[in-house]
Amino acid sequence: MQTLDEMLQASCWARRLSVDELACVKNDITLQTVPAGGYVCMKGEAVEHWLGVVDGLVKMASNWSTGKTTSFLGLSNGSWFGEGSLMKDEPRRYDVIALRESRIAYMKRSRFQHLLDHSIAFNRFLLIQLNERLGQFIGILEHERLLDTDARLARCLASMFNPLLYPGSSLELRISQEEIGLLVGISRQRVNQALQKLEQAGLLSADYGTLTILDLNRLRSFGA
Repeated sequence: MQTLDEMLQASCWARRLSVDELACVKNDITLQTVPAGGYVCMKGEAVEHWLGVVDGLVKMASNWSTGKTTSFLGLSNGSWFGEGSLMKDEPRRYDVIALRESRIAYMKRSRFQHLLDHSIAFNRFLLIQLNERLGQFIGILEHERLLDTDARLARCLASMFNPLLYPGSSLELRISQEEIGLLVGISRQRVNQALQKLEQAGLLSADYGTLTILDLNRLRSFGA
């Protein structure tokens, strides 16, 4: 299980802070454990924190009053998110839901603003983060419109190995078929069929609760 210290050590912006600055950051972070199915944050609420996944797996989604749910993307260990809403000072536009019990870092808005005003490394990180996230969302839109289910699942898994968005991640992903289904928006049975196809193609190895990526480049381009 990853600790907050390990997460910060893997974050390029945190490594550039002085000992005193890093201590101030830690002092302004609250850790909370969110149970599976629980809300990390909710659509429409005031945005008071920058959020990070210390350990676990969550999904960014939108739940409508009609009961319909749209999943946008998965966020795993080491990922920070919510900076756009903080900088625009608007109510949150999405829900973030824990797919398994997850430890979440809640950094105070005031500390986020202080880093934004005083840290060049932090600003560079945000520029890269926002650019990568934009590319990720454009890719998701393209995949939804042009790819079949097997290819969408492959691209969804590949997107979770972006070293800029998920620093420190290995090619082994602890994730269940049910969790993959919730991310992609398909049934567990359909996930199983797609994983078998990807395994037969030599792109990954599936074990109980764990996926090992064997060929990340081909996984990223599967179905093209």
